[in-house]
Amino acid sequence: MREPPVHYNPNRPDHTPDGTPIDPVEAETLAKQLHGNYGPEAAYAVAAEAALPSTKYEQEIARGLELGLQGADSIVDRSIPTFSRGELPHFAGINTFLKAPYVEDVRRCGEYDVAVLGVPFDGGTTYRSGTRFGPQGIRKISALYGPYSFELGVDLRESITIADLGDVFTIPGNIEKCFDQITKAVSHVYESGALPVVLGGDHSIGYPTVRGVAPHLNGGNLGIIHFDRHVDTQETDLDERMHTTPWFHATDIPNVPAKNLVQIGIGGWQAPRPGVKVGRERGTTIMTVTDCVEMGIEEAAQRALDVAWDGADAVWLSFDVDCLDAAFVPGTGWPEPGGFLPREVLKFIQIIADARPLAGIEVVECAPPYDNAEITALIATRVICDTLGCLVRSGHLPKNS
Repeated sequence: MREPPVHYNPNRPDHTPDGTPIDPVEAETLAKQLHGNYGPEAAYAVAAEAALPSTKYEQEIARGLELGLQGADSIVDRSIPTFSRGELPHFAGINTFLKAPYVEDVRRCGEYDVAVLGVPFDGGTTYRSGTRFGPQGIRKISALYGPYSFELGVDLRESITIADLGDVFTIPGNIEKCFDQITKAVSHVYESGALPVVLGGDHSIGYPTVRGVAPHLNGGNLGIIHFDRHVDTQETDLDERMHTTPWFHATDIPNVPAKNLVQIGIGGWQAPRPGVKVGRERGTTIMTVTDCVEMGIEEAAQRALDVAWDGADAVWLSFDVDCLDAAFVPGTGWPEPGGFLPREVLKFIQIIADARPLAGIEVVECAPPYDNAEITALIATRVICDTLGCLVRSGHLPKNS
């Protein structure tokens, strides 16, 4: 496991933040540009940007001009095509995740480092529906983002390849058939070697997504890091396997032991007692928001990693947007006050993704019909981008790095 990059050292300007030597002329230029008034993170970020290539950006420009026609004669910037092809403008183009290429032939997903797939399913919802529109909402607001993160010092476009496979064909009237479709889709992506990024959908999909990964570990165990305000560990709800039940059934899979399920942010007035009982009996680990804040995010994240990876060969990250305080995620089915602040949960996610390679990530319970100014979809997008960015920063992506 590679260590995360260190902060930029102004006394060693001849190296990039991760310790790689750089050209002496470039080092001299960088040293002149950086001064002692930066904060440590900002100094790292500015130095890291200088070391990033721009090859893929230049290829994207060339592709846009080839496929979208050279811009009108009145356009001074000759890198602008007539038809939008690529990142810009952010308000134009087809809504794939981060404007990644749409790959209609899913048999090709293994050609990419990351494969995004939507699961437009809310048949497991027990209160207010709408998460079937989650993949649309997340893709739409993701166009606001570019591939470069200042603080992380990562440019996803230059580091990895991402494909958007579109959506799983879900069956609105049949939960179990939907689960089978989701399992087959995730299994296909994971087996291909691409990192699956799942856009939910309600949280009932946590069971079939895990079921899609578990058979491919050659008998090794799969851990789960679960962000949520709700335990989701009861056996049934309203006589069915709903979005309150995924982890009961996931931890019934022989190589997904309950001891490797760690649940972060649980609390409030919406945690059914039957689920709490199951977690206690099966030996899952729960950390409330107060637990995490009082012990510190760094210590809480390390405990989560220790539990999830204990004897496990891989870990699945399941992120329910309602782990955040309701003020930041109005567009969800069961909003609950008292959750995390965005900066707390993003720090948590970054530590987890920096530590070890992940089997994949799902982001669930984003319900655009209830969203204000798309802020819930925005945090869903940010969680995915930060996860990918830290996997890149720490050498976990691409997988052959």
